[in-house]
Amino acid sequence: MSRSSAPTGLIPILATPFTDAGQLDLPSLRSLVEFEVEAGVDGLAVFGMASEGFALTAEERTIILREVRDVVGGDFPLVAGVNGTSTEIAVEQARSATAQGADQLMVLPPFLVKPNRQQVIDFFGRVATATDASIMIQDAPGVTGVPIDVAAIATLAAVDGITSVKVEAPPTPLKVAAVTEAVGPAFAVLGGQNALSLLEEYDHGCVGTMPACEFPDLLRGILDDLAVGHRAQARAAFGRLLPLIHLGMRPGQAWAVHKEVLRRRGIIACGAVRLPAQDLDPLTAKALDDILEDLQLPVRHKVRA
Repeated sequence: MSRSSAPTGLIPILATPFTDAGQLDLPSLRSLVEFEVEAGVDGLAVFGMASEGFALTAEERTIILREVRDVVGGDFPLVAGVNGTSTEIAVEQARSATAQGADQLMVLPPFLVKPNRQQVIDFFGRVATATDASIMIQDAPGVTGVPIDVAAIATLAAVDGITSVKVEAPPTPLKVAAVTEAVGPAFAVLGGQNALSLLEEYDHGCVGTMPACEFPDLLRGILDDLAVGHRAQARAAFGRLLPLIHLGMRPGQAWAVHKEVLRRRGIIACGAVRLPAQDLDPLTAKALDDILEDLQLPVRHKVRA
């Protein structure tokens, strides 16, 4: 992936598997990456919200990127999240991720101290000049409390090295449509929010989606049906998946939901999460049991030690 290119298609955000003791589980991580590639994804992302990127040390980030790149090989598109609370920390994360093999950087604006509109524009410009990787703007005001308006995204789309935006500002289909109209065709617009509005986002100009990672095989079929005009089949399959998508967005417990599905599918060994993520409460666990009983997801992989 060159600096002028942007990722497109199905690009799941990898969960970060931990052991019962809370350490990185590298065999499970490699198993997870193999599962994603076998499902036909177009790229992978690490250190996003669904990765518990907020709970990873700098050393762990280095290890994770090295392991993922080793499994997928040198030519596979790999996106790394950057979530620094200042420009300097974001640049440090960006340079480290690029050095470890990331092609694209999915960058949140600083959020602990809220920047103004011009500071947001200046921030992304500085990160874009700091590395050779291409930059994806992560427009996620629900997480950051920092809005990025359409005009600001259009301004940033003209900056060298900024090639895409992940729209997570609800209602995402409306924001996707507005951004698509404001930017040129070379600038990629992708959806997030666990693919909650996938069909509408694609209708309005999205060229990719970045959901959590426990059901890429199901999303692959939906996207393939959309691509060949089999809309009724895509809508039916998406409708069946929606309850799991919704549960995978439950505040505080989304990470535990993702990992429990992966564990039950035989892809990772343990569903442990790190604070401040929460374990499944009994009501959420019961809802997940019911959903998985209906879906009957196949066990596609087994963890290799």
